Amino acid sequence: MALAFALILCILRYWSLRIRGPLSLERRAEWLEGSSRAVLASLGVRYRVQGRPPANGIVVSNHLSYLDIAIFSAAMKCFFVAKAEISKWPYFGEAARLGGTLFIDRSSRASAEEVAAQIAERLALPVPILFFPEGTSTDGTSVLHFHSRLFEPAIRAQSPITAACVRYALANGREERELCWYGDEGFLPHLWKTLGTPGFVAEISFGEPRVYADRRTAARKTHDEVEAMRSASAVEAVSGV
Repeated sequence: MALAFALILCILRYWSLRIRGPLSLERRAEWLEGSSRAVLASLGVRYRVQGRPPANGIVVSNHLSYLDIAIFSAAMKCFFVAKAEISKWPYFGEAARLGGTLFIDRSSRASAEEVAAQIAERLALPVPILFFPEGTSTDGTSVLHFHSRLFEPAIRAQSPITAACVRYALANGREERELCWYGDEGFLPHLWKTLGTPGFVAEISFGEPRVYADRRTAARKTHDEVEAMRSASAVEAVSGV
């Protein structure tokens, strides 16, 4: 009930903003930020942030679940690059579109080139663009190879690239992978399971923005930085820090 009420309020807020005139991309990102905070609050999902979210450039992170998008967009104003299938999801797809998300068909080179061109245009805005270079969500046991193609616009513009990581800490020593959405598990069954999982906290960490000389170096170094942040957060969780 609380979730349904929050979703309705988010939609009403969007249209109340539209009545006043066309929404800029920055205002769309602001709407998504506020909507994500409202949805997470309605679900009782807690999150905490380490480091400073960047104000521009590109942000790259590991990917564990569709929840990552809500967590990151609640923590910072940003645009996302998401797989094309998400655009068809009930409510979430429409919310992503209204919030300025760029949708990519990862099997299409033409789609990747089009999204890269859109990223290049948006790098001039005071809103960072966040994407998941692994190309898929995982069970969290490792950070997959980072694909480098979408790093190219930031390399050409000499815009900063910030590594970030997401982690889920569950109560009673339960494993993070219980919340991860990977493999062939259906969206709705997993969402239902997630909503029934008590006492978890999402943790996101940000590194320092850096400028890189080429996309492959950027992909390799940000991958290693994300992996290191993931390892550090796991040690802290075990030690109770």
